Amino acid sequence: MAWKHSHPKDFIANPVEKDGGETDWLTWRCAIPGPKKTMWEGGMYKLGLSFPQDYPFSPPNCVFNPVILHPNVFPSGKVSLSLIDKNKGWKPQITTKEVLLGIHLLLSEPNFNEPAQAEAYVVYSQSRMEYEERVKKQAKEMTANSN
Repeated sequence: MAWKHSHPKDFIANPVEKDGGETDWLTWRCAIPGPKKTMWEGGMYKLGLSFPQDYPFSPPNCVFNPVILHPNVFPSGKVSLSLIDKNKGWKPQITTKEVLLGIHLLLSEPNFNEPAQAEAYVVYSQSRMEYEERVKKQAKEMTANSN
């Protein structure tokens, strides 16, 4: 079933339209809502998905823009998640919906065994309260209309 008819509530995923009006099916603009009843709730986290030419045999590159404070997001915004790692959990059957749901879950359930962002990892490790405050502040700044 197509994304248009089966996407999770409040998730956004659309292919980019090129200057001439043609659809670029390899480049998508997406947004993921913060998981309910977590410090992430209220935020709408924007990210780009870039699908390689050999998709679905290789996973999409997923990058938050703007970059978010999270232990599994590199300073570049790139998401570190085994589900979208060709050498770990990627399988050609994984759908865009599953990728976005995996990233959604990762927001509130980071993988501390493979940190990608030193700042977020250190803050979380040294002061959970400070980490939560910063994530809540970030959630307020990350709305569907923000740049």
